[in-house]
Amino acid sequence: MTELSVEDAKLVTLARGSRARISAAAGAAVRDEVGRSYTAADVTLATGLVPALTLAVASAVAAGAKSLEAAVYLGDGEPDDAVLCGLGNVRLLTCAVDGTVRSDRHVNG
Repeated sequence: MTELSVEDAKLVTLARGSRARISAAAGAAVRDEVGRSYTAADVTLATGLVPALTLAVASAVAAGAKSLEAAVYLGDGEPDDAVLCGLGNVRLLTCAVDGTVRSDRHVNG
């Protein structure tokens, strides 16, 4: 079982909240190098699906984040971790919709 720090547990809670708020298939949350958190949920537009992790990372970068410490993807599928490239050595937690950690690894960008 993966031990979560208080900060990582907060990301799981934020991702669950984002997902539940709009009944999306997946939610995500990321933490930048200064501790700011950004959240998102999968969004379906006329042109297709915009993944939660992509939206959370885009929000962080748009706000000025230079690197990420951690990311949480919460959903049934697997995240596309390519979106984390160039943002440092990011801890990526992949969780079931109930918040149970399925995978804990680092993505080097």
